[in-house]
Amino acid sequence: MTIQWFPGHMAKAKRQALEKIKIIDVVIELVDARIPLSSRNPMIDDIAKNKPRLMLLNKADLADPEVTEQWISYFESKGFMVLSIDAQKGTGIKKIPQLVTKLAEPLINKMKAKGMNPRAIRALILGIPNVGKSTVINRLANRKIAKIGDKPGVTKAQQWIKVGKTMELLDTPGILWPKFEDQAVGYRLALTGAIKEEIIDFQDATVFLLTFLREHYSEKLKERYNLTVLPDDIGEMYDAIGRKRGCLMGGGLVDYDRVAEVLFRDFRSGTLGRMSLEVPGNRR
Repeated sequence: MTIQWFPGHMAKAKRQALEKIKIIDVVIELVDARIPLSSRNPMIDDIAKNKPRLMLLNKADLADPEVTEQWISYFESKGFMVLSIDAQKGTGIKKIPQLVTKLAEPLINKMKAKGMNPRAIRALILGIPNVGKSTVINRLANRKIAKIGDKPGVTKAQQWIKVGKTMELLDTPGILWPKFEDQAVGYRLALTGAIKEEIIDFQDATVFLLTFLREHYSEKLKERYNLTVLPDDIGEMYDAIGRKRGCLMGGGLVDYDRVAEVLFRDFRSGTLGRMSLEVPGNRR
């Protein structure tokens, strides 16, 4: 399966972000804690250039906590300030303005040295679709400003949002990149909800998911679907899960489409447990 999705408004969002970057003080990059590298748009490095960067690992409540700590160390080693958050519950959100202010300290000190009253810090928030930008923004502003949806592509235009008296936040539509060189990246994005479901092949993505979970989270897989052993063959694993979950058609045959959908929903909702689909140094 080849997954590509680059609607026109995303290309426009990139152009607009490039136009605004000159007046931006700090860039906030939001990624999915379950797939921090796969959910990073390589174009954001071009947009952000040498601006101070705050990396937010959102949906940390769904990710494997031990792996998340590895990712924090990884991004810190790249020179980013890093914070894991759960935007839905608000965990970690209050720390964001403090960290943005810390990143902007050189600019603030420069203004003070010139006898100027420091203005509000201008921050640009960037990320791929459905990674939680609107939820983060609404939490920061303490009111509903940004439109929220559980499907990618909800935000379609830029807007400035005031966060208290010390920060102004520029929201932009989520930006994916035109071509995924590694199809494993496409599968991870599909599984975590960054790509519209209408263009996803559930079967292919679920085979990728099952293969990964069998290797890294076999006990959680057995526990969730009440399996004593995990078959080596993916088809047999489908059959075993399908029978346990009652995903059957006429004649007692397993409905593979229903099994794929069950696996999709259980993973995305966290019902399978806290899992990460990639670790630093090994994207497979």
